[in-house]
Amino acid sequence: MKILDRYLLFKFLKAFVFSMFIINLIILVIDYTEKNQKFNRAGLSWAEIAGYYIDYMPWVSNLAVPLITFIACVFITSRLATHTEIVAMLSSGISFRRLLVPYVVGALAIGGFNFWLNGWVIPNSNKDRVAFEVKYLEKPYNFNERNYHLRLSPNSYFYLENYTIRSQIGYKVSLETIEDHELKSKLTGARIEWNPEKELWTLKNWQQRTFLPNGEEKFTAGLELDTLLSITPKDFENDYRRFETLTINQLIDYMGMLRERGSEGIEDYQVELHIRFAAPFAILILTIIGVLVSARKARGGTGAMIAVGFGLAFVFTLFFILTRSLATSGDLPIMLAAWLPNLTFGVLAFFMYRKLPR
Repeated sequence: MKILDRYLLFKFLKAFVFSMFIINLIILVIDYTEKNQKFNRAGLSWAEIAGYYIDYMPWVSNLAVPLITFIACVFITSRLATHTEIVAMLSSGISFRRLLVPYVVGALAIGGFNFWLNGWVIPNSNKDRVAFEVKYLEKPYNFNERNYHLRLSPNSYFYLENYTIRSQIGYKVSLETIEDHELKSKLTGARIEWNPEKELWTLKNWQQRTFLPNGEEKFTAGLELDTLLSITPKDFENDYRRFETLTINQLIDYMGMLRERGSEGIEDYQVELHIRFAAPFAILILTIIGVLVSARKARGGTGAMIAVGFGLAFVFTLFFILTRSLATSGDLPIMLAAWLPNLTFGVLAFFMYRKLPR
């Protein structure tokens, strides 16, 4: 990179770090003010609260990276334009496209780092954050479903009448094996209990019927039977924002399991996966728009350009929230919803690049 490229890249990244610090500070104050009563009600110490925010701030900061990058880009570029530095660069024979190079390099660096954090690092810290919120900030959770049905595999179907989380006991259980639309075996029990030492389930007062190919039926029964199922007590616990606690690899595996079971609620996990891949592209697109918006010297000065930047950032945020809601509700295809903000603002960036005077 040339000296000018390093100069612009350094200013861009410096503005990004500064904007990140200021916005994080604002978010921290607002969030603490909102949750202070819940902290006091739970009797939490300062150390516990600080531990929560150590996990909370990286997560919320990473969500805001595209907008923070955009604001930083508008801030630094408008200052350069106000001081006529952009005019001097273009007058020296540098094309506007060449001027974009250090911004693109900076956006790619931020986007790549953001993708790595959001894909594999932050989900692990989110496990503690989500567990803290479930324990202290959310309402107590109870598994209230009755007549619960679940497909464990393509041929295995599980049923229980009700389940108690505290005792980890289910009542009136059955496990059916069906092949080619024919019932091959049926295992029933008065109740099922989780054995934490063996890490498997124990059926009480069980009966099993196996239907043989010759039409005969084999019947067995007993008081206790250890059985290994593809579900654990965690599957009955609160799944509050579980998709935020899974890495990209874990998200893919978990969605595969949900599809195999025929479970509902897979949309949240699909949207989360697509958004993690879309975020780096959003950073790049918003960076280019930020340069295009603020590269000209305006009468209102830096303040006017920053105001325009905040306006576009606000529109992007609303658009992102709207499309995500439409995807999770099933009103819009998930892939389209996750990428629609990028596609829309990408077209806007192309139009601005072709039409705006520079």
